[in-house]
Amino acid sequence: MMAHDKPRRRTKHRQTSNPESGFTLLEVLVVLVIVVMLASFVGPRVVGYLSSSRTKAAKIQIEGFATALELYSMDVGRYPTPEEGLSALVQRPSNADTWNGPYLRKTAVPRDPWGNAYVLQKAPAGQPFLIVSHGSDGKPGGDGDAADITSTQ
Repeated sequence: MMAHDKPRRRTKHRQTSNPESGFTLLEVLVVLVIVVMLASFVGPRVVGYLSSSRTKAAKIQIEGFATALELYSMDVGRYPTPEEGLSALVQRPSNADTWNGPYLRKTAVPRDPWGNAYVLQKAPAGQPFLIVSHGSDGKPGGDGDAADITSTQ
């Protein structure tokens, strides 16, 4: 036999399955504790950002209504009454002959970020109108998310 005819020896790599391979209960528990700790720090911040973004969205919508009310006033010569409400911006009131609307892009007055209707109230002294969102609870007054958001703020 020649040197090049020599059979080569093959090394066999066996894959052994070890029934004890994988994660231990302790490792899984450590990971779960870390995930819970992260969620406890991040969760309240996310909720805080969500509530503040709804408040900001309501303020922006109220500013849009204020602009539309100014246009309404220029055309009609007065602001809508609380009885006519903000719907006077999208539907001609019966006593507004020079109405040139709609003054909003939508066919209906949008609701506030919590799904409640905006309210046009009698204006305080020195103000032409008062637009109010009653916050998350939909009731006058309140604190935090439930606080009223008005056009005078």
